[in-house]
This record gives sequence, C-alpha cells and structure tokens, in this order.
Amino acid sequence: MEPLIQCRNVVKIHRGRGLDGLKRGFKAVDDVSFSIEKNGNFGLVGESGCGKTTLARAILYLDPPTSGKVIFDGVDLGSLGLRQLRTFRRRMQIVFQDPHSSLDPRMTVYDSLSEGLINIGVDRVDRTKKISRLLDLVGISSTLSSRFPHEFSTGQRQRIVIARALTMDPEFLILDEPVSNLDVSIQAQVINLLLDIKQELKLTYLFISHDINLVAYMCDRIAVMYRGKIVEQSPTDELFSNPKNEYTRMLLASIPGSSGLSDAIDADIARGESIENTARHVVSNSTSRTSDEPDIAEGTR
Repeated sequence: MEPLIQCRNVVKIHRGRGLDGLKRGFKAVDDVSFSIEKNGNFGLVGESGCGKTTLARAILYLDPPTSGKVIFDGVDLGSLGLRQLRTFRRRMQIVFQDPHSSLDPRMTVYDSLSEGLINIGVDRVDRTKKISRLLDLVGISSTLSSRFPHEFSTGQRQRIVIARALTMDPEFLILDEPVSNLDVSIQAQVINLLLDIKQELKLTYLFISHDINLVAYMCDRIAVMYRGKIVEQSPTDELFSNPKNEYTRMLLASIPGSSGLSDAIDADIARGESIENTARHVVSNSTSRTSDEPDIAEGTR
C-alpha cells in the first residue's frame, strides 16, 4: 500500500545566539525518516524534550523543516506555495497536549468549532449540523455548544479539541500527547474514543507519547526517538519481543511491573551517556501511573 505520509531525512535546526553573542544552532530533529500507510496507526515514543513535538510541527509545516522532505499523498509539501499549503493543510490536523491552552476561554464551544468552517465558506445551517454531529461523535451533547471552556472538565475539553480537529474532515491526524494531562480512567475513555473515531472516519494517525505502553496499545508500528534521532522502528509486537536498541530496551524496562534494566545497565547509548544515567531521566519523565493503578490496555476495549 502507498504511504500517506513520508518523512525523508527531515532535519530541524533551531538557531540563536549564545551568551557570547555568537550564532549557534541546535539540531532538534536529526535526519528522521519514516512512512505511515493510509489508515495506519503509527506511534512515536521518546522522553520529554527529544524532539517529538518539533517533528510534528515540521510535518505539518507549522514550523517548516530546515532540510529534508515531507511528502503527503505523493505531494512534496515543501514545493507548495503558502496559499496551496493552507488549502492542503485541511487534510492534516493536530491535537495538542493541553486542552486548556488549545481553546480560547472567551469563545463558546460553538464559536471555537465554527472558526475553520467559516474560513472555508460553510454557511451557518451546515455549520450547526456538522458541529452537532461532531460533538455527539466525541461524546459531548450538542446542547452544550453555547457553553464556555471553563464549564467543562479537562477530559471534556480534550474531546472538544478532537471535535474541532475533525471539522476540516482531515485524512491525517497528529495526536501529540493527547491524554497526558488526564486521569488514568479518563485516559482510557479518550484513547478508546480515538480508536473508534479512526475506525469510523478511516483516519491515519501519528500518535506521540512518552509512554511506550500506551503507544503499544494504540499503534501497530512504533518509532523510538532519542535526542532528535529515530533509533529504532518496527511493528509493535516485534519491538516488544525483540528490541534492538539499548535505549528501547531501557524504555521497556521502565514500564511498571517490568523486570528492570538487567543487562542494559552497563551499555552506552548516543553521545556516550550511560543507560543507567539516562534511565533515571526517562523514568522521571515517563507516565505517572504507579504499579497498583490499572493498565490502560486491560479491560478497556
């Protein structure tokens, strides 16, 4: 099957000046390549600060890559003009981590979901029908569309953000840590909602998280990111049964209830940092779920 999304040697460098006044560059995304098949569910996992969100923004050309190519449905996004890209971007949407900052507190839910539809010329009657249908789809009563974001819980706000992303009828949805701010029980509800929506609307997902257990539940293929690089990618079952990279093994060892770091303790990974030191950092940044809390993959589908 032809990939819907292809990243080819994508690099993103953030440039600025140091305290000494000299220009410097930080390579946040370093030569990343992968592809996602149409209707696929691709996971990107890695610790906080490894470049996952930067890569997501580069894929959507919200912050274009410094070099490399992003090809969507056979079209090189870098070859498009601003107007063409704006039109093309309707087919690609993103759900960010924080629903509080994603919604304007001065706008009602109806107005927030209407913005994009107004921009593409949808009349009020059709807007109202579509917004009602999408709110019902994500489990929010359409009778509540006149309310403001502060009148909803965090989980409800994230459902509203998902509905807003769907107003453009996208084919490709980037989910950037979409449940990390939610309680564990609410996480399960939202994750299963996303899986149901994917099935019903035949969407393609790029699911981003620092929680490899959650990514495994969601995705059929996983790429592991460390310091801007993809260090390993493979089908989910293969990644769990036979991880090839030391950093991947360390992530798997950080899952609550796992057997620990075992023989990976003394291994060295990128830039000479020991896996033992890296483990302390990653585990502190991984999911806050403790071993006696319910696992997202049990009894929820």
